[in-house]
Amino acid sequence: MKRFSALILALCCAAPVAAETGAVERVEPPNWWTGMAVPDLQLMVHGEDIAGLQASLDYPGVKLVGTEREENPNYLFLDLQVTPETEPGTLDIALRDGDNTRAVIHYQLQARKPGSAQRHGFDSSDAIYLLTPDRFANGNPGNDSTADTIEGADRQHPGGRHGGDLTGMRQHLDYVADLGFTQIWPTPLVENDQPSYSYHGYAATDLYKIDPRFGSNDDYRAFVQDARKNGIGVIQDIVLNHLGSHHWWLGDLPSGDWLNGDGIKKGEFPITSHMRTTLADPYAADVDREAFSSGWFVDSMPDMNQRNPHVANYLIQNSLWWVESADLSGIRADTYGYSDPEFLHRWSARIHREYPNFSVVGEEWSRNPVVVSHWQIDKKNPDGYQSYLQSLMDFPLFYALRESLAEEDTLHSGLTDLYEALVNDILYPHPQRMVILGGNHDTSRLYSALDDDYGLYKMAVTYLATMRGIPQFFYGDELLMQSPKERDDGIVRSDFPGGWHGDSANGFTGKGLSRDQQRAQDYVRALFNWRRQTPAVQNGALKHFAPLDGPYVYFRYDDRNKVMVAMNKSDQPYKLDMARYAEALDGETHATDVISGKHHKLDQLVVPARDVLVVDLK
Repeated sequence: MKRFSALILALCCAAPVAAETGAVERVEPPNWWTGMAVPDLQLMVHGEDIAGLQASLDYPGVKLVGTEREENPNYLFLDLQVTPETEPGTLDIALRDGDNTRAVIHYQLQARKPGSAQRHGFDSSDAIYLLTPDRFANGNPGNDSTADTIEGADRQHPGGRHGGDLTGMRQHLDYVADLGFTQIWPTPLVENDQPSYSYHGYAATDLYKIDPRFGSNDDYRAFVQDARKNGIGVIQDIVLNHLGSHHWWLGDLPSGDWLNGDGIKKGEFPITSHMRTTLADPYAADVDREAFSSGWFVDSMPDMNQRNPHVANYLIQNSLWWVESADLSGIRADTYGYSDPEFLHRWSARIHREYPNFSVVGEEWSRNPVVVSHWQIDKKNPDGYQSYLQSLMDFPLFYALRESLAEEDTLHSGLTDLYEALVNDILYPHPQRMVILGGNHDTSRLYSALDDDYGLYKMAVTYLATMRGIPQFFYGDELLMQSPKERDDGIVRSDFPGGWHGDSANGFTGKGLSRDQQRAQDYVRALFNWRRQTPAVQNGALKHFAPLDGPYVYFRYDDRNKVMVAMNKSDQPYKLDMARYAEALDGETHATDVISGKHHKLDQLVVPARDVLVVDLK
């Protein structure tokens, strides 16, 4: 058990925010839509001493089917049904104390965007560019610090706020598109009004509001619209498991079981065991499963009790609200497996019902593919657990990629490990939906992890662009950005060169970049733009050959096209023996390098030392 900070205990016991008698301070979700697949809508209403009020409404197609309360008299939960024939408009909900009307909620029911329910998410034809908004580009220095947030800008501090924002991201959408990426995943943009270390976004203080140091909700919608015009979808990073310690709930919690543990009564909170295997382990004790799912992720981020039905409804509706309100292409769900499993079933099923073609990728950070595959849709788990999650971050393959490139090649290490890792695909119902990565905001930089070896870096980038699945690329890796090998978040998430006025180098224009940086950026741009036009790599079959005598060779192919990839970690050039690959070549005799355009006879094909070749066979 961990003791929560004195500050938060004080907040938990504090009186609610002062308000005019009978005033409604918040209604969440702040609006909703007609024509949703599920007609049920639960409104959380917050205001001083409103739990005893009686609600009424008169709007065609909308029914008030129930009123629910928690132990805190400052909350009222209204259960509505918005039937299919309901027209958009303003729904007036009266809150009365006998004959006295204490408040009227003017609630907006909006029309959905045409085709919203059929929206298409991301898939293996896409490539994702991950960025940390505070560290990408500062388009509006005027919002670096704001009067309504606690922490101001301090660019000199690696863990401080540096000023990157939605305006900067919007200004450089053309750069992302020019690199060949079709999806952007920004780390969370919702308000994180914490006293310090608030830039990363994973400690939300308002789940319905964009942090004003990034911009406004309207700025976010405009960013998504402009991204779409550039051929880019936006994936929102959503945290289901925990909150920031300064979330507005903490000043006036709805109930004593709103958070996991008995913290309100005792001031103590259980920390998760991090034993991820317990949920899939047929022999795991119930107490160990409970210790994993109900413990707090860290003691500074309150852990929500999703077994409370009001908490669960709130989180489900919040995710749907962002999809509909911002017109999202996908969701990335942080610390996925730490949430309550039954809640995750409900959450993923509801999103799938509302948006059957939408995409959600969950973060299950485990080396063990059994643990990761447990959460994918159509997985037949022995315990009968059913998930509707389309994608997972492929951390087992992440480790295999980094470690195999860094290790010496032997029969049982190096590229052999990378080859053997793909046998795990038999565990995934949809391996082509897995999101593959060489690094992200929580890991060391790819180039640094590979000892600043450009040849190994080039192999890793090529693997991401040509292997099955959906590639995710971390901002700045195209510029060989560096970090310590051990985790150091502030350095890993360094500012993108050129994102701030006065930067000596500019990754957006190429000014001031070193020759190696230019070479890496050009390679990433050429490779991912080629991928964007190559269905065989996006969706084709895969056949690979064991690296018994050096290179690792694999093929991606469909009915119209065939691509061969050959990785050579040796310090010597390697002439490929095409007889070994005859079953994949199927009589092909010539190839074209997809980067240089150079033509080759296959029987003369040589992979340069410490290099990788990608050739098109036609």
